[in-house]
Amino acid sequence: MTSTIAKPSAVLARAVPGAMEAAALEKFGPPQVLSLHTLPVLLPGPGEVLIELHAAGVGVWDAMVRDGSWRPFGPPKFPLVPGTDGAGIVVMKGPHVRRFDIGDRVWAYHYANPKGGFYAEYVAVDVEHVGSMPRRLDFAQAGAGATTGLTALQGIDDALRVHKDDTVLVFGATGGVGTLAIQFARRKRARVLATATGNDAAALAKKLGADGVFDARSSDAAGWLKALASEGIDAALVLAGSDALEACLDLVKTDGRIAYPNGVWPEPRPRRKIQVLSYDAEAGPRQFERLEHAAAESRLTVPIAEAFPLDGAAKAHERLREGRILGRIVLKIRRGSR
Repeated sequence: MTSTIAKPSAVLARAVPGAMEAAALEKFGPPQVLSLHTLPVLLPGPGEVLIELHAAGVGVWDAMVRDGSWRPFGPPKFPLVPGTDGAGIVVMKGPHVRRFDIGDRVWAYHYANPKGGFYAEYVAVDVEHVGSMPRRLDFAQAGAGATTGLTALQGIDDALRVHKDDTVLVFGATGGVGTLAIQFARRKRARVLATATGNDAAALAKKLGADGVFDARSSDAAGWLKALASEGIDAALVLAGSDALEACLDLVKTDGRIAYPNGVWPEPRPRRKIQVLSYDAEAGPRQFERLEHAAAESRLTVPIAEAFPLDGAAKAHERLREGRILGRIVLKIRRGSR
């Protein structure tokens, strides 16, 4: 179906098809339940924009939506389109939207969008969950960077309140959030220590600005960390649980800070005279504006572990299941877009 839909209550920039391709599931299950569907393009409401998506991020939380272990949309309505973030071009907007113009390049984050996820050619989303794409990022990097960027920045700036000359531990540093957290902490002129397993992971962490790298899976991870930070740790961003985590967190100074996004398991245990804070990434105009500025200040790089086409969403989830992902997986929805 390729007919143009006209909507008197929405501002239309170009012909928008009545149907689109989307990677969706008809039932919960393994990666193979994801397949290409033809679905209606849902038009924007008064406070929404319609984004022609060029790329979408793929995260472990998407796998939890796919297998039914996390249901942010409430009772399932199939076919269900996963995806919490993506990047593209505004092609239509509701009459109450003032923040964007048609043709603007944007990135967006919404973990429970009532009009579906981002594994699709188009998505209608509340304008409060949309931000202007940083100029230095292409669509693939921006599509992979909205959820993880907001999570990393709010962990470093808000939860941990990182300052110049702080010694900061990023535990789980080479995943989607950790690779950005290293850069945001360096932007604060902090000394950054990062966990990384394997030569490729260690090289990536150092390239992104880590001052010291050690393997959290080694038999003496805490010993390696103590050698790197003999005076202790001021702040720790925990992005992965492990047997070595608590021994490493023993090096956080009295009155230090520990933060972790909700969903990390096992959670860091409470500690006397040390603030342990959990948080969720928040999206809004102010949060996206801060993220855009931080991306410019840090000369942000969003590492892409692997890219798949939209009809390769099942393969992307199979790759998720393999683990050892350096950066983030992305779906490239439109070929040749930059």
